[in-house]
Amino acid sequence: MFITSTSNPMTSSASNNYNTACTTGTSGSGGQQPAGLKTYFKTPEGRYKLKYEKSHPTGFLHYAHGKSVTQVTLACVKEKSTVSLPSSSSSLSLGVGSGVRSAAAKLLGGNGSKTLGIVGGNGGSSKLLSGTSKVGLSGTSNTNSYSNNNINFDGKGTYLVFNVGDAIFISDLSSQDKDPIKSIHFSNSNPISHAFNPDARDGHDLLIGLNCGDVYSVSLRLQLQDIGKKLVGAQHYNKDGCVNNSRCTSIAWVPNGDGTFVVAHADGNMYVYEKFKEGDPSFPAIKDPTQFSVSHARYSKNPIARWHICQGSINSITFSGDGAYIATVGRDGYLRVFDFKTEQLVCGGKSYYGALLCCSWSMDGKYILTGGEDDLVQVWSMEERKVVAWGEGHSSWVSGVAFDSYWSAPNTDDAENVVYRFGSVGQDTQLLLWDLEMNEIVVPLRRAAGGSPTFSTGSQSAHWDNGGPVGGLQPAPSMRDVPIISPLVVHRAESEPLSGLIFTRDSILTVCREGHIKIWTRPTSDSESVSDLNLNEKPFKVGTISSNIRQ
Repeated sequence: MFITSTSNPMTSSASNNYNTACTTGTSGSGGQQPAGLKTYFKTPEGRYKLKYEKSHPTGFLHYAHGKSVTQVTLACVKEKSTVSLPSSSSSLSLGVGSGVRSAAAKLLGGNGSKTLGIVGGNGGSSKLLSGTSKVGLSGTSNTNSYSNNNINFDGKGTYLVFNVGDAIFISDLSSQDKDPIKSIHFSNSNPISHAFNPDARDGHDLLIGLNCGDVYSVSLRLQLQDIGKKLVGAQHYNKDGCVNNSRCTSIAWVPNGDGTFVVAHADGNMYVYEKFKEGDPSFPAIKDPTQFSVSHARYSKNPIARWHICQGSINSITFSGDGAYIATVGRDGYLRVFDFKTEQLVCGGKSYYGALLCCSWSMDGKYILTGGEDDLVQVWSMEERKVVAWGEGHSSWVSGVAFDSYWSAPNTDDAENVVYRFGSVGQDTQLLLWDLEMNEIVVPLRRAAGGSPTFSTGSQSAHWDNGGPVGGLQPAPSMRDVPIISPLVVHRAESEPLSGLIFTRDSILTVCREGHIKIWTRPTSDSESVSDLNLNEKPFKVGTISSNIRQ
């Protein structure tokens, strides 16, 4: 039994025809939904409902939007008793009484205007100061707009950090206000990627990578306390592209790395940094661009190492939960998995067609998801070092994948049969949810029909019978060798192409490339169960096999 909640899917050169159900949306918390969009979708555990939306201010013009796609980072700021701010040269002060700590908790960038304000606990705001100051690439602001930048606010809370055009926006996830509470503007380049480390010891917990290759580390708490639109207290890396001037495509903190982080670039190089270390090293020329190589900086300068991964862009990087392995996907269509400590290639394999755009680890480090231009979601097993399943259901490029670490399978009596829930989003505007139960999938008997590149015959391989060698990259396996799974849920979440998704304890977040975020709340314990849902819609079936939901 499959559940579908979709309408008018987009088509591409690598897509299948399938039946969908179309329902006109109703007015939600974010206003009237475009025709054909539902404000909920059904799963066996109940309905996921659209609770509210987040976006950039309505008056914001992202003139250079084409150079960047919106990504979102979930940032959980822990409580901290005292935070010192950079010294101020301004005599303007804001009086904050001891009884209005919550009222000075959020700094608003606008409601569509250039006015800054402080948001009160009731959602109201009072206008304080206006300005259009931006941070250039020659440095960041080390002075504040006024002497007392809300120092009583410790910043504790959960925030969404997302990029649109030449700006970074910060929204309070707990608030239903659609507009962000803070904006940070860059004058000469667009922010492309960002990452947050909740366990940063020195306060610098947010990384921001730019289109020109520059990288900043900042304290998210300090940005929330400051009223301006510049970065405050920022550390600047790869200044003016002195080490690498190609686009910063992805950025990640090393888990348990004590301030170490990794930056991937569009030229196929990846750099390892340590916070606050002196920079501007020199690296030897790359002898063979087709081969993986690692070079270390002399005199222990920043970046401390350069990893040449591939020819062409590295599109995404992600660490396993324990930080032992790092996975990369790139323009050449390869997933590569490295042992981060030994700096050795462990395993990897190629997409069925085209570039890979995204990747994500399972919470236990046993599986890796990838998605890309072949419209497929690839499930890679670290234990077997091969593709163990392909998810077929998108009708355009897959732009985001993630495991749901908060979901648990109901009535799971067999401890050895672990069921994984994961999600994917694509340029077809659709959110797909999948259940992966390894004991239930089998090798298909024949190749799925179709003439697109996704379903080309390919060469017969021994991929399913033998895991790949350590340190080797495998070619794409034949379709006949790998099980094909179908999605549990197909839901058209937006009218624009989607670029990412995040699972939280209470919701699923989807983001489109235009900078609009939707928060879908999980079913509550007293919500309707699968037996209460209308499941008379035509099943969604793709390929030669499908995964079943047990009643």
